[in-house]
Amino acid sequence: MSGLHLRVHLPNLQVDLTLPGRGITAVTGASGAGKTTLLRAVAGLETASRGRIDINGALWQDDSLAVHLPTHRRAVGYVFQEASLFAHLSVQQNIEFGLRRSTLPNRKIALNEAIELLGIGALLQRKPATLSGGESQRVAIARALVTSPALLLMDEPLASLDLQKKAEVLPYLDRVHQEFDLPVLYVSHALDDVALLADHVVLLEAGKELASGSVFDMISRTDLALSAGDHASSLILARVIARDAHYQLTQAEFSGGALWLAHCQAQIGEMVRLRIEARDVSLSLYPQRDSSILNSLPVRVTALHDESAGLLLVELDANATRLLARITRRSADQLQLQVGAALFAQIKGVAILK
Repeated sequence: MSGLHLRVHLPNLQVDLTLPGRGITAVTGASGAGKTTLLRAVAGLETASRGRIDINGALWQDDSLAVHLPTHRRAVGYVFQEASLFAHLSVQQNIEFGLRRSTLPNRKIALNEAIELLGIGALLQRKPATLSGGESQRVAIARALVTSPALLLMDEPLASLDLQKKAEVLPYLDRVHQEFDLPVLYVSHALDDVALLADHVVLLEAGKELASGSVFDMISRTDLALSAGDHASSLILARVIARDAHYQLTQAEFSGGALWLAHCQAQIGEMVRLRIEARDVSLSLYPQRDSSILNSLPVRVTALHDESAGLLLVELDANATRLLARITRRSADQLQLQVGAALFAQIKGVAILK
């Protein structure tokens, strides 16, 4: 049966999840929500765990059938927050160590393929002590990949990196996502990472599933903590349709219209994810022609949510795409905002996060 079916019963974790059998599922939530415990249970590292673990038809655990594969028999690759490389081995030897967990007939990801994908060919003869944090994590990901896992588990793999090193690793994670038909459970509390990488999101709270769904729906759900405070944003999938070389701008189109973007290097025809923060969306009764703001989209108000400090979070429909705007109550009164009102959402090209 296709899909990840994870029923886990532990004192601090009670979940019954059915997740996509491919792509990246982000597992997020506050500290203590059970994110790492879930990954450990799937890997067989939580020996007290009861339930059922079915990975795309491969049964790793089912208490009703007395099935409980030990960790070494579960085709899982695990990448931790710290790279945990063997200090006495070279980079190549560290990666080759992962080959011991895959027999030749079952090997789907070649050593050279993983090395090239992660861009670590020049590092092979070096020892871990000479690597940067970003380089170490890329080696750790390569080591996990060469086990040819049926499931890749990643537990906050970027949390220990500074912003520069994190930016170095993220494109490689996206490559793994694009190149291999491999399901990934990715634990993270960083909304930026989730928005950029995930296809599906599971939100845990106090060891239970609070919500689960497409990343495009989950990011902008106003009933979840994902959209609380400064985190409130919308996620849009758009196609690049034009480049303006003179002004160094890129135009991308989605169901709600076209947006001009700054600092976007995507090629024409390429699909891009655009994260638009609610604080960067202003509202107007009419399209603005004499403004520095490049983008103006027709929208309709679908809901109004009171927030503290005199603010409102406004849900907008842009031709079946949800947008969020955070404005003051005074602005709402001046615009006479109400559900169903037709407006224009104004978005700065430099404010759109990619």
